[in-house]
Amino acid sequence: MLHVAEDFIDKNYHPTVICRAYNKALEDAVAVLDKIAMPIDAKDRATMLGLVKSCIGTKFTSQFGDLIADLAIDATTTVGVDLGQGLRDVDIKKYIKVEKVPGGQLEDSRVLKGVMFNKDVVAPGKMRRKIVNPRIILLDSPLEYKKGENQTNAELVKEEDWAVLLKIEEEYIENLCMQILKFKPDLVITEKGLSDLACHYLSKAGVSAIRRLRKTDNNRIAKACGAVIVNRPDELQESDVGTGAGLFEVKKIGDEFLAFIVDCKDPKACTVLLRGASKDLLNEVERNLQDAMSVARNIIKNPKLVPGGGATELTVSATLKQKSSSIEGIEKWPYEAAAIAFEAIPRTLAQNCGVNVIRTMTALQGKHANGENAWVGIDGNTGAISDMKEQKIWDAYNVKAQTFKTAIEAACMLLRIDDIVSGIKKKQAPGAGQAPSKPKIETEADADGEQILPD
Repeated sequence: MLHVAEDFIDKNYHPTVICRAYNKALEDAVAVLDKIAMPIDAKDRATMLGLVKSCIGTKFTSQFGDLIADLAIDATTTVGVDLGQGLRDVDIKKYIKVEKVPGGQLEDSRVLKGVMFNKDVVAPGKMRRKIVNPRIILLDSPLEYKKGENQTNAELVKEEDWAVLLKIEEEYIENLCMQILKFKPDLVITEKGLSDLACHYLSKAGVSAIRRLRKTDNNRIAKACGAVIVNRPDELQESDVGTGAGLFEVKKIGDEFLAFIVDCKDPKACTVLLRGASKDLLNEVERNLQDAMSVARNIIKNPKLVPGGGATELTVSATLKQKSSSIEGIEKWPYEAAAIAFEAIPRTLAQNCGVNVIRTMTALQGKHANGENAWVGIDGNTGAISDMKEQKIWDAYNVKAQTFKTAIEAACMLLRIDDIVSGIKKKQAPGAGQAPSKPKIETEADADGEQILPD
């Protein structure tokens, strides 16, 4: 976009005129996208699988077949939330956690119908590590005696006063625990601390406890089992207890204890458990999985497809060239230049394939003349001109529209810049101070310009 604008800047076109033409081109380009977009059914697993695979086909994990695509689709469909009017929201950052556990094979990776986190129960010997259909209470408050916010001095006169002080602490903690045990939970999870005394009361009642859990993990557990995070134990209600989980279990994998809350009825959060030989392998798989989940999310949010392989750009370019003849005034030329700029994508694709760029582009422009054959593009492997529908080379509508908007808006923003004021001094090489100026030798010619100094 900037490259084609350079000629107009040289011809003293005003940047605002160029930007106006570019914005008009953007509106028409998005209208063309709407026209050629193909709606799909996001619930059709086979179509979704083909789409996600076409987007991650060139990456490292493509050698493992459908594995990563399956994981991505399972995870995104689990956490999708209906917003009404046919819209769905998928928050992959907040409610999908990818846990990498070295060891095992990549084929052992799976999407848990629930949550997994790296914690063990507080008192392993006394508390149960496996509970079927647990009642879960989530807290955001400490189960220990409150410490003074600033330095507190207590003056004890008699020896019995010490016993009274300890008794008050014990009663406070017992009261906290009784408020929780009233709801007959099987598992209590808190984000803060949990004292030994509270641990004793809970284990006596047969309740397992986990302390100092991350806020993000606690939110995921709440979404998975239907519990509500409570800030004060005395505000607990029956509706705050999570009963949606089918199984709580602590397993030892390698050297670490991992807690699983799985088999949830209708989880709105999940954990993707990745297994693999080494950390490097797992990191690479995680990156590929993030890309696959983003693709799946985009399609679930807006289930429309446009052709890949440069076909979309060529159709947009051909339509804009046609429309440019109907535009009056000086804006016609920048508008036409924007149409030509869209051809950069198919041209680059042709260069990457090693085919004759001019012949391929001419053939493609011939097929796309008058905005026809919208699905004809370049096969990235062979460089042949083929139908993108048959090759199953697709792009998500959301991504393509955003790409066009970002490119044109960024170009307009840069074109509007008149001058750059930099507050940074150029760094000089060490020791390269100012060179001593040469002594000036006066000539006869300078004599006329000299001021006559009084004697």
